[in-house]
Amino acid sequence: MRLVIRGHRLPGRTCGPHANIHVGLQIRQDPVDLVPADAVSAQWVTNLRTDNGDFHGPAVHGRRGERFVYLTWGTVEADSFTMFRRAKVMLDGLPGDAEQITLDLDLTDESGMPRCARVQPTTITVGP
Repeated sequence: MRLVIRGHRLPGRTCGPHANIHVGLQIRQDPVDLVPADAVSAQWVTNLRTDNGDFHGPAVHGRRGERFVYLTWGTVEADSFTMFRRAKVMLDGLPGDAEQITLDLDLTDESGMPRCARVQPTTITVGP
């Protein structure tokens, strides 16, 4: 199964004490496909597999029944990424038998900062 995460309303490259902010999908411990936080939109794609309704894959974290993927926020300086917060995109409730699931996320919280903690998609689309 293909999981597509589309982010919109990014918070900007500078928020609070942080500058040159980027966001990426966390694969194991590393951020991948970094997008500047002042982009109009962002998109990440990862492959998932299911085993009796339980999600697995390189971007999947958490225990059985509580699986999620991270969008990790950090500052970029030269070739170095320093994470300062993460958003947990929960996978529970998603169908395990779809070819593709697309999640649309608002990436700015009510305070104008990068969205973090548990994130619920604004829309979920199942299918190609």
